[in-house]
Amino acid sequence: MTVYNAPIKDMMFVLQELFNVDEFWQKYPDTQDFNTELASAVLEESGKLSRDVLFPLFRSGDEEGCHFDNGKVTTPEGFKEAYKQLSEGGWCGLGGSPEYDGQGLPKMLVVLFEEMLFGSNNSFALYPILSSGGAMCLMKHGSQELKDMYMPKLYTGEWSTAMGLTEPHCGTDLALLKTKAEPNGDGSFNVTGTKIFITAGEHDLCDNIVHLVLAKLPDAPEGVKGISLFLAPKYFVDGDGNLGERNSFSAGSIEHKMGIKGSATCVMNYDGAKAWLVGEPGQGLAAMFTMMNYERLSIGLQGLGSAEMAYQMARDYAKDRLQGRASSVVDKSKPADPIIHHADVRRMLLFVRASVEAGRAFTAYVANNLDISHFSNNDEEVKRANDLIALLIPVAKAFMTDKGLEACVQAQQVFGGHGYIREWGVEQLVRDVRIAQIYEGTNGIQALDLMGRKVVRSKGELNKPFYEDIQCFLDSDDAKLNPSYAQALEKLLTAHKKATEFVMKSSASNADEIGAASVDYLHMTGYLAYAWMWAKMCAVASSKKDEDFYAAKMHTGQFFFEKMLPQAYAHYDQIMNGCSATMAMPVDLF
Repeated sequence: MTVYNAPIKDMMFVLQELFNVDEFWQKYPDTQDFNTELASAVLEESGKLSRDVLFPLFRSGDEEGCHFDNGKVTTPEGFKEAYKQLSEGGWCGLGGSPEYDGQGLPKMLVVLFEEMLFGSNNSFALYPILSSGGAMCLMKHGSQELKDMYMPKLYTGEWSTAMGLTEPHCGTDLALLKTKAEPNGDGSFNVTGTKIFITAGEHDLCDNIVHLVLAKLPDAPEGVKGISLFLAPKYFVDGDGNLGERNSFSAGSIEHKMGIKGSATCVMNYDGAKAWLVGEPGQGLAAMFTMMNYERLSIGLQGLGSAEMAYQMARDYAKDRLQGRASSVVDKSKPADPIIHHADVRRMLLFVRASVEAGRAFTAYVANNLDISHFSNNDEEVKRANDLIALLIPVAKAFMTDKGLEACVQAQQVFGGHGYIREWGVEQLVRDVRIAQIYEGTNGIQALDLMGRKVVRSKGELNKPFYEDIQCFLDSDDAKLNPSYAQALEKLLTAHKKATEFVMKSSASNADEIGAASVDYLHMTGYLAYAWMWAKMCAVASSKKDEDFYAAKMHTGQFFFEKMLPQAYAHYDQIMNGCSATMAMPVDLF
């Protein structure tokens, strides 16, 4: 089996040559200590961790899975030791606040570390990444007392977090949740209810698990305005930070899943669990969404990391596997040629590679705006960044996971029958990455969020900074280096604006237009973003194409524009055809 090797050279290309982070990081006081030399060192070390510690557990963790015994969850052999190495190396607090000894690294660097985690071991990656999201939520909304008590050990990895959202009768529609929080009169609450699909709700990797649970107070109004957020630790903590008695909640079972079998997905029963309010009453969803943009970007990275690993596997196999004769015989001394010389195999490999490299660049663009939002003190700059984040997070989560699964399936196809066999590893990637389209809001929900809440509700205002950034590139000298790519990008930008206007206008008289167009619109937006990224990458590479790395960029960019970008216009046509074909048939005829 191919061993995962982090694509550090391409990651540094994105940071250094595409986004010039040395100049960007100098703009803000809190990032002036960061530079590409430090970034390279971080990536080198995290690459070693991913390759030497996490990837060796990739297959064994899948085959063993998690174990459940009377409320106790045991992770696969080797996970606990690997988590200890991760926490002792300071990786759990990589993006954490320096106020509690986090390392405060910019998101543009953290996303590359997270891609490595997912690329080397999907199941393991979920433990630290989701814990980081919970820590972020607590840091933003928790009381000073709660932060002082919990933040330091969350950043060291000695403790972890879990988010208790979904219930058996409600998934995305959290307004229907039934979990209750009764006040005790001393500032604490007793939380009672059942949550399902709780990643890392129970495990053996660290000493304490801090649950952030959505629940309703007795006098809460109906709907989402009645939801509050509570912190319930597995073990109570005294004033000196020592662990005491166990709280009254436990895992009722773990799920038996298609993939990510080393990740414990728990049913959690809260039986009057003692908890403390995080944030204001009735503001639970707002508090939760503080970390949701980061988590949804991270799940997009699951699609990206999985696709990168799938590419490495398929590329290596295609170079070694002898099968049939290429149109021009490569080596007459051999009975057959390596399959990488066949056009259809190249098509599949280039699809995966073009998706991965565009996705990595797009991720950096989104993370760049998250960093502006976090580090800038300029209100206008922060608002613009937040508008871009609001628009593009659904795209990052849904488009990158849709393309991630498609890439893994294409890579599996390169193997032929061997792709269906466990020993090669690629079938596991197909199973593992499938969940990424489902959790943190299904991709259909992401598309509805983009089309309905972000585009139509804002009357297209959130699109403006995205369009402006693309137009800024089109007006630059860089765009002139590859005029055919610039023309293709400009043509798609114009079509995207037309599609936006069509849905905004048609939905005014028929609200079904939003739902019918949403997935196509999200994919068209994803193609527009990827086309922009490829135009930018080819602009950098065009003056250096005599070097192998940059020559490969140019070839891959050509494949994207000529063989992948036309798919954007199928989505455009489907949008412009309206909702009639989707909504006309009576329900009784289904």
